[in-house]
Amino acid sequence: MSESVALSPALGSFLARAHEGEARELLARQGLPQRRLEAWRYTPLRDVDRIGFEPPAHVSLGEAEALLARLAPEARSGFRVVFVNGVLVPELTRLPEAVILTAPDAPLLADRPLSVLNSALQQPGLSLTVPAGVEAGQICLVSLVSGEEPVSTHLAHQVTLEKEATLTLLDIQSGEGAYLANPSLTVSVAEGAHLTHLRVQQDDVRATNLTLVNASIAEHGTYDSFTLTLGSRLSRHEVLAHLGGKHATVHVNAAQLLAGTQHADLTSVITHAAPDCNSRQTVKNVLMDAAHGVFQGKIYVDRIAQKTDGYQMNQALLLSEKAQIDSKPELEIYADDVKCSHGATVGALDDEQLFYLRARGVPYDTAKAMLVRAFLLDALSLVTDEAAYALLDQRVEAWWLNREG
Repeated sequence: MSESVALSPALGSFLARAHEGEARELLARQGLPQRRLEAWRYTPLRDVDRIGFEPPAHVSLGEAEALLARLAPEARSGFRVVFVNGVLVPELTRLPEAVILTAPDAPLLADRPLSVLNSALQQPGLSLTVPAGVEAGQICLVSLVSGEEPVSTHLAHQVTLEKEATLTLLDIQSGEGAYLANPSLTVSVAEGAHLTHLRVQQDDVRATNLTLVNASIAEHGTYDSFTLTLGSRLSRHEVLAHLGGKHATVHVNAAQLLAGTQHADLTSVITHAAPDCNSRQTVKNVLMDAAHGVFQGKIYVDRIAQKTDGYQMNQALLLSEKAQIDSKPELEIYADDVKCSHGATVGALDDEQLFYLRARGVPYDTAKAMLVRAFLLDALSLVTDEAAYALLDQRVEAWWLNREG
């Protein structure tokens, strides 16, 4: 067993609160991930290591209601589960009768630093099961944090869809203040079931968001996800998707819109462990000022996974000379009858297209917005639910107007 790492302010504060057990021991030995780990070379947590995080304060029901109205207006009606500062707010939570709340059982992934951190300080989050054949409609999962002092939350969520069940999960993460949000979501999609997971990350620009999604998809099951990243000073969205049955499908699509000195990392590992499975990943980045985007995507095809169809594309639009993108798509293939491809492109706004619009009387700012929207369309159009698309589109428009204004 190797010796423990140096006790940084962050590590010291985490260990003081950590649950006894394997996760705490791993956290003490490994610390927070830094550049020496290949998977974290673009997103080391040096700045996070320098902060001592405390448990968040209790928030009254009135304060929780006000936060919900300000930060997640889309969730004011319909079914929802609301967490504020890492604690469920039952008075603001409404679930359909068919959905069953279950005991959390999130696994510890020892080789994943985000899983180790979450497991060591784990707080019980949403844990539900949609029974076989049930169409559960849409449920909004709202996770809000409020605190001027550096605080951290570590919610562990679990969603299970039984055979041929369906659910749309609208996952909104937001807050006010300087904080660390470190949620994990374990997803299990049974045979013929379909989960649509729409995630909006719009945390405070002083905050850090480290999210891990671990999804298992069975035969003829589908996990269809889209992440819109707008917030946080530093964020990482890590997706592990395991296609374990024939004709399983996974979509891990995203758009990252960053300004100032924001840093956002989307890392995915999609494992094809059964034949005749499909995976699709389209990630668009719009980067302004000195923002930094990261994409690391890996498609792994097992020997048994013949007839695999995997596609991965990362594209970045740089709106400033100081903006930068690190893109690292990968294929690791051990089967011989597959169709897999990946690619990455980086560019700026097309001067000829701008000139064309300006020559027809379109103001510069409007022309610029039109071209950015057209660039994002390929990603946003992958969201087929009209209401969800409208929500994402509104958030993108508000973000753009705020930056341009």
